[in-house]
Amino acid sequence: MKFKHTSVLLHETINNLEPKNDGLYVDATFGGGGHAKYLLSKIDSGTLIGFDQDEYAIKAAKLNFADLLRDDSNPKLKLVHDNFSHLERDLVELGYTDGIDGIYYDLGVSSPQFDQADRGFSYRYNARLDMRMDQSQDLDAYELVNTSSQKELANILYKYGDEKFSRQIARRIVERRREKPIETTFELVDIIKDAIPAYARRTGGHPAKKSFQALRVAVNHELDVLQASLEEAIKVLRPGGRISVITFQSDEDKIVKKIFKKYSEVEVPRGMPMIPEGLKPTLRLVNRKPITASASELENNNRSHSAKLRVAEKI
Repeated sequence: MKFKHTSVLLHETINNLEPKNDGLYVDATFGGGGHAKYLLSKIDSGTLIGFDQDEYAIKAAKLNFADLLRDDSNPKLKLVHDNFSHLERDLVELGYTDGIDGIYYDLGVSSPQFDQADRGFSYRYNARLDMRMDQSQDLDAYELVNTSSQKELANILYKYGDEKFSRQIARRIVERRREKPIETTFELVDIIKDAIPAYARRTGGHPAKKSFQALRVAVNHELDVLQASLEEAIKVLRPGGRISVITFQSDEDKIVKKIFKKYSEVEVPRGMPMIPEGLKPTLRLVNRKPITASASELENNNRSHSAKLRVAEKI
């Protein structure tokens, strides 16, 4: 079983964690394990806990990292099949109650998920509308497309995909589903193409790209779970521990930037000679501006073009 995926900002993400040999680290989005493999090479006696809500990714990791999972008493790698929004709860259940030394996130959909046609993530393959990262959850793209009101659909497409033709697309979806349910990705692609003016279809890439992104974000509650997980990650970090987050969408980056700002800045009353203990910041920003891919990586990995990396340290 293969889960091939070229990791974005690999060295920048892990090196900025400043890994310690005996440290305890969390990979919040294990995927193909590219970042994990590099981190594991830097922690001889440490432990990495890999989270992924995608059952296929966990199964692939159990095969691809079998040599690190064999020692049940003290494995170098532990895998957790769960959404990273349950970070604190799962760490406690595993017996890790005194904090972690670092955590990193590689957000969005991995290449294998896009390439598995039956997952319904891609407008390039015909499949049942699905888009669930966790395939045990009930809500999928089919239900969202066929049961949401026209206003709800328009809001989803605009809010999560920045689709300027969101109202036209939503109206066309509702009209079409009156005839029969919209079942496949290609059916939805055709509806989107029909709703977008011809001049707009000729520019800006595939006409369904923004809509598919928006539906995927809504199906998986991506922005809500990201915010919840970041709050928990900051809470469980030990002093000196670091958090690295790679984003690919502006909405994701805004959430990371906002939370990092919330915990790294304080408002001190005028005239106060020193900051009281209770008002001191929790985080220190490692990089004020996001780290982006080098020219070499941009040339070799198309997925890196929209990637932004932010890093912070627990004070």
